[in-house]
Amino acid sequence: MIEHIELFFKSIFIDNMVFAVFLGMCSYLAVSKKVSTAVGLGAAVIFVLAITVPLNWLLDQYLLQPGALAWLGAEYADYDLSFLSFIMFIATIATMVQLVEIVVEKFSPSLYNSLGIFLPLIAVNCAILGGSLFMQAREIETLGLAFNYGVSSGIGWFLAILAIAAIREKIRYSNVPAPLRGLGITFIITGLMGIGFLSFGGMLTGGDEETEEEKTVEVAPKTEDNNELANNTKIIE
Repeated sequence: MIEHIELFFKSIFIDNMVFAVFLGMCSYLAVSKKVSTAVGLGAAVIFVLAITVPLNWLLDQYLLQPGALAWLGAEYADYDLSFLSFIMFIATIATMVQLVEIVVEKFSPSLYNSLGIFLPLIAVNCAILGGSLFMQAREIETLGLAFNYGVSSGIGWFLAILAIAAIREKIRYSNVPAPLRGLGITFIITGLMGIGFLSFGGMLTGGDEETEEEKTVEVAPKTEDNNELANNTKIIE
């Protein structure tokens, strides 16, 4: 349970997709002009990550890793399909994005029109693919942890785009210098928010210090050897 909680908060605050590794910046900058639009896209990203990361974990464990095909028989144990990781991951992501696009168009046409081209572009959003690749690189052990990582990474991206959208709505009424208006001030704010999120880096490191082992000093027993003492003693006459 502790590892689930640690992974959840670490993925949101410490390893945030936007502020830590700067993934998904194209959608983050383009769809963050209004809070309502940012909420819709953020929810879609959470859904896609929550589905694709566990699915890609299953593909990685039972199909792509070296020796993953051993469940088919001993003759398949030596096969290595890891070179297909990118193709399989992107195919899974594209399938889920198409499903999201169909659902949004059916139940919320206004949101579908406001998102425009950026909704199908979730398929090539580097934050979505990055979630699956980070899951693979960090060797997440169980399907539950993979689902946790997908959801928490999506929530981290959602909080980032929601925060910048709220700030950009308010900053319209501020006296921003002309050279910094638009993306200029947005980049500056994003950098400052990234620095702020760095402060969470020590949040989960309080129990990592190892306790020092007690040092035991072995005292060699004293032996009196008259002959050795006689050799080492100098008699001054």
